[in-house]
This record gives sequence, structure tokens and C-alpha cells, in this order.
Amino acid sequence: MRKLELVFVPAPSIGHLVSICKFAEKLVNRDERLCVTILIIRPPPPWDSSIDAYIKRSSSAPEGSRIRYITLAQIEPPSSEELAKSIEKYISLLIANYRPLVKDAIISNKSWPDTDSNPKIIGLVFDMFCSSMIDVANELDIPSYLFFTSGAGFLGFLFYLSVWHDQFGREFNRSDGDFNIAAYAHPVPSKVLPTFAFVKEGYDSFRNHGVRFKETKGILINTVAEFESHAVNSLASDPELPPVYTVGFLLDLEAQKGKGNSKSEHKEIMKWLDQQPPSSVLFLCFGSEGVFEPSQLIEMAIGLERSEVRFLWSIRPPVNAETTNLEEILPEGFLERTKNKGIICGWAPQVDILAHKATGAFISHCGWNSTIESLWHGVPIVTWPLYAEQHINAFQLVKDLEMAVELTLDYRMHNTDHCEIVKAEEMEKAIRCTMDTENPLRKRVKDTGEICRKALMEGGSSFISLGRFIETILDS
Repeated sequence: MRKLELVFVPAPSIGHLVSICKFAEKLVNRDERLCVTILIIRPPPPWDSSIDAYIKRSSSAPEGSRIRYITLAQIEPPSSEELAKSIEKYISLLIANYRPLVKDAIISNKSWPDTDSNPKIIGLVFDMFCSSMIDVANELDIPSYLFFTSGAGFLGFLFYLSVWHDQFGREFNRSDGDFNIAAYAHPVPSKVLPTFAFVKEGYDSFRNHGVRFKETKGILINTVAEFESHAVNSLASDPELPPVYTVGFLLDLEAQKGKGNSKSEHKEIMKWLDQQPPSSVLFLCFGSEGVFEPSQLIEMAIGLERSEVRFLWSIRPPVNAETTNLEEILPEGFLERTKNKGIICGWAPQVDILAHKATGAFISHCGWNSTIESLWHGVPIVTWPLYAEQHINAFQLVKDLEMAVELTLDYRMHNTDHCEIVKAEEMEKAIRCTMDTENPLRKRVKDTGEICRKALMEGGSSFISLGRFIETILDS
């Protein structure tokens, strides 16, 4: 039986790579005729070693025999000046420069093991930053599909960029007021728009991506139809868009239990959680890039102590601070007074912590992976977005979906134009609200987690949507 092959091109980021690889696993597990080649574009050095570790672990999985990884040769990245202007445009330019290498890899790729003939390539699946790969698909006369690693609401915003540009011909300003965007049930304030929306280069880059997404044969979204029902329905009913498939949530629930020196820290964290009452611990974690100035860390510590809750706080060292010694940064005596109440760590095994019965709430930057991990485990979110599209994710969670408690929606990390500090009083109030066992939000989140789990089971919405996509590509 001749194999049918899909070629995947993810963005050079572990957060994007994991979900697209999990999607590949779902595909090959559903139909034995399918196989997947994932072309790896390395970020410029020093690259994230977790990418190599993940590929090694994924390759050893049972599905690995029909999923293979090919790492492309590195080429000269765009200039540092481009990076300074916009990280979004920089990544998009970097990936666009790989088009000849991707095309050559697809044409010359003939070495699948244990096959008598070369698989037939039936599609190219690309990440949200990789719309330039549509050119490769067109040149090779194969259909292209978008795999959108974030949610349907944010995707709807990207399509809205063209509508806005036709009217005003410019990027957004924070004083623009509210916007009626089809993917959101409530008017969207300008203050919660993604960071790139206010920067010409980032705005132009994503507006171009949105235009090109419409050229594809289908759009796959890492979400659950019941979870983002308004956004999904708005996309599905748009006659200008290709078919939409909701195939989430796609999570790495078998994440590594610690890296290097973090293994012992992982054991200590889990041992401490085992000793805490159910739903009693507040988890604070802000992603690999989430860093606060010492003045903000002090307010956070005061708010935590006043709330009197148990806590597990992951802190990245402050940038350009006079010291990284937390005893010198945090309020005097804080670590001693709270030593029986909480733990402060650097790296944190986020998935394992969210899955633990002791975890009662999550103060999060609202990146999409963190959001769906929290909801999957039924843990309510307190919103503290920092950069990228996290602000509009937080807005959607609070206003449209009613799945989170608002602490802040417009905090911008390292933003010299908006240096407002979230005060201890605000933090204490949000924590007490979220950790209140009588808050109906807690049950809504738990019930939503169950719905999202069932969506992936046979007969569930994501299971059915994946089946529809497979039927489409096999018939093409």
C-alpha cells in the first residue's frame, strides 16, 4: 500500500513545534496510510536546546515510525536591525528565506525506510508565521493548509486587519477606542490589541499573513469548537475563508519531568504539592520570556502575603537589576515569613503542576499553550498578559468566555510608554476572588475542561473535525 505524505513546516519555536507535532501524531494514528515529514527550521543561534530534546523524545514514540524530522541547513538570518523593529517581521522574513530549501527538501526527499516506493505528497501544512510557504506549495502543485497554533479569536483578529487597513490604511493606536470584530462577542478595546498591532512592521507582517491564509485549502485551529463557539462560528460562516477544522486541544501532556539541574527541583515541587490540601495552591508562572522589574516583584510579594494563600511562584531573574538575589529584591523578611506557605522556584514543570489536585488557580501571561493547559486541567486563570497576542487572549477569556478573573489586561512588559505597576491591593483582590470556593467561575472552568477532553474522544467535535480533514486530503 502506497503511503500518503503530508509535509509540515513549523515556526522555529518550541511552543509552535509541540502543537504541530501533536497534530501530526493524531493524523498518523487515525489513518495508517498517512505519514508526515516535519521540516525543522532552526532559530538563529543560540537556539533553544529544548527543540532538539523534544524531537529526540518525539522520534522515539510509537508514532515515530511514520513521522520523521529533517533539519534544514542554516542560512544567514535577517539583520539585527529587522529584529529591533519587529520580532514578528523578523521571524516571517527568516522563514521566507527558507523557501528554496523547503522546496528542494520536498523534491529530493526519497528516503522513507521500509517502503517499496516513495509516498505521494498530498499537502503542505504550515505554521502561522510561514504563509510564504504557500509559494512552494503552488510551485509544486500541492495543496496548502494553515495550522494555527493559537485560538480562533486571535485568528479572527488577523483577518480583521485587512478590514481595518481598507478603512484607515495604518497600524493601530492605543487611543483608537473599541472595535467590533466578528470573532469576538464584545467590542474589543484598543488597549488589549496584540503588541505587534501598534508597530508598523509587525502590523504589516501579520496583515499579509492574514491575506495569504485565505489562499489555502483549509485552516486547522488548535481549539475546541464548544470552547470558542462564537469565534469558530464567525470563521466558519465567512464565505471568503476556506474550510475551518477545530482539532484541539493539542497538548504535550508527557512533557519532560525536568531538565538538567531542574530534575531535583521538580521532585521537591511535586513532593511539596502532595502535602497541600486540594485546590489550595496558587500557581504563578509567566512563560520563558516573562520577566518583571524588582519594583513589580515587590508588589507581587506583598499581594501574595496579604492574600494568605499557599503559592508556588516561578520567577525569572530581573533584567539589568543590580542583583538577582531574591532576598535582596523581595520585601525584607518575605521569604522567611512565607517559607511554610509557599515555594519560589526558577524553572517550573507547568503541566505537572496544573494537573496536580492541590493547584487551585493560575496567574498566567495567557499565552495560548498555557491557557489551554490550564483549562484542560480545570484550573481557573488570573490574567496578567505581557506581550505578543496575550492581551487579546486575556480579554477573550474574561469578557467573551468568562473563564478567567481579570487582574490586568493591558500590562506591557518592558514598555517605556506604559510603566504602570500592578499594585498589591489589586493582586490580593483578584487572588481572593479566584480562590473563593463559592465563585461560580471555578465550576465553569472545571466543566469546560471536561468538555474539551471529550472533544478529542471518539464522537467528540475535535475527533469529528479531524476525520473531516482526513477525508478531504485523501480525496484531493
